[in-house]
Amino acid sequence: MKKILSVNAGSSSLKFQLFLMPEEKVIAKGLIERIGLSESIISIDYLSDGEEKTFKQTKDIANHEEAVDLLFKLFYILSVVKDSSEIKGVGHRVASGGELFPDSVVITDDVVHQIDSLGYLAPLHNPPQAKVIKSFKDMLPDTLMVAVFDTSFHATLPSENYLYSIPYEYYEKYGVRKYGFHGTSHSFVAKRAAELLDRPIEDLKIVTCHLGNGASIAAVDGGRSVDTSMGFTPLAGLTMGTRSGDVDPSILPYLMEKLDLTEVDDMIKILNNKSGLLGLSGISSDMRDVETAAASGNVRAKLALEIFVNRVQKYIGSYIAEMNGADAIVFTAGIGENAPNIRDMIISGLSWFGMTIDTVQNDTRKEAVISTEDSRITVLNVPTNEEIEIARQVERLGARTKISN
Repeated sequence: MKKILSVNAGSSSLKFQLFLMPEEKVIAKGLIERIGLSESIISIDYLSDGEEKTFKQTKDIANHEEAVDLLFKLFYILSVVKDSSEIKGVGHRVASGGELFPDSVVITDDVVHQIDSLGYLAPLHNPPQAKVIKSFKDMLPDTLMVAVFDTSFHATLPSENYLYSIPYEYYEKYGVRKYGFHGTSHSFVAKRAAELLDRPIEDLKIVTCHLGNGASIAAVDGGRSVDTSMGFTPLAGLTMGTRSGDVDPSILPYLMEKLDLTEVDDMIKILNNKSGLLGLSGISSDMRDVETAAASGNVRAKLALEIFVNRVQKYIGSYIAEMNGADAIVFTAGIGENAPNIRDMIISGLSWFGMTIDTVQNDTRKEAVISTEDSRITVLNVPTNEEIEIARQVERLGARTKISN
C-alpha cells in the first residue's frame, strides 16, 4: 500500500485528494479557494482513527506557493501524514500538453519548463499549474511527480478532426490544430459507463458530455477519443459559463471596430470572460442562477438556457452521426451531474435517436442510468472523478520506475 496525492490546480484554487493505493481509498480530500484574494477558504475532509472529520479555515493566501506550504502543514497537524516520505507519488492535472505530450509523463525540470511554455494554449491554467508543480518538487524533491494532461486523451483524434481548414503550413510551422480539453474527465466517465453497462469499452460508442462552467463533449469510439468540441484553446465549442463557444471569426474584427478596440487580446477576453451564459442572460455565469431567473419569467435567461441546450444537442447529434451510432450518452461535471432539468431538456430534443428520459431515475445527482429500459441509446449520469484517474496514471508510471510501498 502507498499514498498517492492527486492535485488539480486552477487559476485561483488548489483541489486535491490523497489516496491509499492500489485500494483507491480516499484518506483526505479538499479544496483551497480564492488563492490570491482576501479570505481564502480551506476545506479538508479526512480520516482520523477511522472517523470522518472536516477541517475548515479562512485566511489570506497570497499565491499557490503559500497554498502548497499550508496544505502540508495541515497534513501534519491533522495527522493525515506524519512524514512527507509517506507520499510515494504526486499526480498533477495539467490543462494542455499540446503535441509535446500525447500521454502522461514523469515530471523533470524540462517538463515543467515545457508546461509553462504551452501557456498560450491554456493561459488561465498552465502557468499556475507549472508553479504548483515547482512548489511540490521543492517540498518533495525525491518523490515521483507525474503530469496528467487534459489533452492527452484526445491525442487519438484522426487528422480530419484535429486539422482546421486553413493553410496546412500553419499546422506544420505553428502547431495550429484542435487539441481538446477535459480529457481526464472524459476518459474516466467513458470507462465508468462501460463498467455500468457491463460491456467492454472496446465494443462501445459513447458520447460524453462534461457540462460545467467550462463545457465540452467528446465522441469516444472503442475507448478512444475521435472528436471533441473544444479546439486549439478551451474557448471553442459549446456555450459555457462565460465563454462564447463557436463563433464566426469575422465577428472579431467587426466588433473590434465597433467597440474601438485595438488589441485582439481585448476581444478574446470578452469572448472568454463576458460571454456565454453571463453575456446572454445578463445575470450570471452560474446555470443555477440562470435556471431560477428563467423559471421566474426572465426572457434573456430563458434564451440563454435554450441556447445552451441547443448547442449541446447539436454536438451530440453530430457525434452520433460521425460514429455511425451510439450506445450511450453520459452526463458529468457541475451542470451535467446536478441539473436533472437540463438533462431532460437535452435528451427530449433528441428523441428521434430512440432515447427517452426516465423522470424518476433522472431525479438524482448520483451515478445512475437515467433513460427508460426501452431506449435504444442508454443515458447515464456519472459523477466525474479526475483525481482517481490521475492517481491511476501515477500508479501506471510508478510501476515503470518502481515506486516503493
